[in-house]
Amino acid sequence: MRHIEAQQIENLFAGNIRQLLMDAKLDYDKLYEIRLRVGRPLFLTYDGGECFLRLPGKKQYIVTREDLKETLEYVSGYSLYAYEDEIRQGFLSVQGGHRVGITGKVILDGGRIRGMKYISCINVRLAHEILGCADKVMPYIRKKDWVANTLIISPPRCGKTTLLRDVIRQLSNGWADTSGLTVGVVDERSELAGCYQGVPQNDLGMRTDVLDCCPKSEGMQMLLRSMSPDVVAVDELGCEEDFKAVESVIHCGCKLIATAHGNDLEDILEQPFFYRLLGENVFERYIILGKNDQAGTLEKVLDGKGRLCLKPWD
Repeated sequence: MRHIEAQQIENLFAGNIRQLLMDAKLDYDKLYEIRLRVGRPLFLTYDGGECFLRLPGKKQYIVTREDLKETLEYVSGYSLYAYEDEIRQGFLSVQGGHRVGITGKVILDGGRIRGMKYISCINVRLAHEILGCADKVMPYIRKKDWVANTLIISPPRCGKTTLLRDVIRQLSNGWADTSGLTVGVVDERSELAGCYQGVPQNDLGMRTDVLDCCPKSEGMQMLLRSMSPDVVAVDELGCEEDFKAVESVIHCGCKLIATAHGNDLEDILEQPFFYRLLGENVFERYIILGKNDQAGTLEKVLDGKGRLCLKPWD
C-alpha cells in the first residue's frame, strides 16, 4: 500500500479543521472520507465505521461557512476560476490523486450546468492505492498470449476501483512471464489515475495512456482512433452509450477490463445491456468482490457463461 502523507491532506483544510485533524493523530491509510457540511459536525468515514471530530471537552466541532470558504481556497490554490470545468462536474482533483467533491446551488444555462455557488458541502475522498492487490486475480485474466475481457463486480466501497487500478498497472508493466501491453484508460471521474494538472498521481503502469474527465463512451472511441491500445479499461459501466462503445472496442480486437455495481452476476443481469453482453459472450471472466472481514474480498471468479472457475484457465 502507498502510504498517504498526513500533511498533504491536512494542508487542504481551513486552520481550525487542520488543527483538529493534527490533534486526532489519524491513521490516514484507514481513512476514506472527510466531509464538511455547513452547520453540521465534522464527519469522518473510517475503515471500521464513522466518527465525528470533537473539540477539547468532547463537544462536536460544527463546520462553519468560513471553514468551507477557506478550504476551497486551499484546494483550488486561491483560483476557483481555474477549476470551473471541474466544478461543473461536482469535484476537483488534488495532488496525491485525492478527490474533492462539492455540492451547492447549481447554476444552469440552457439546461446545462454552468457552475455552482453557495457551496454547502465539501467531501475529501482519499485515494487508496494498493499495489499488488490484483495478484490473486491476474492468473484468471492474463496468460502469455491472451487477455480475458473482464468485468469486476462489487457493491459500493468494496474495492472494485482499487482492484481495477492494479490490474491496469500489472497489464501495463507486464505480469509474471507476460510482456507489458498498451492500456488506454478512460477516467471519467478522475478516480483511477487521480490526475492532477494532467499528471496521473496513481501508478497505472509504464504503457498506460489516460483520458481524464472524459465521458466513457466518447473516450473509448477516441482511444481506438488515436492510441492503438491493446486493452481499454473503464470504471463503472452503466448507460446505453457505454455499451455501444463496448461493442466497438470488442469488434476492433481490443480487450476490455471494466467494473460494474452489483452484489453478484445475477444482480447486474437484471439490467438488459449486461444481459445482452452475457448472451453474446463478450466477457470471459467475471470477478466478484464482497465485504467479509475487509473491503475488496475476492468471493469468486466466473467464466464467460457464469460458471465457477476452479482453476485460472479451466
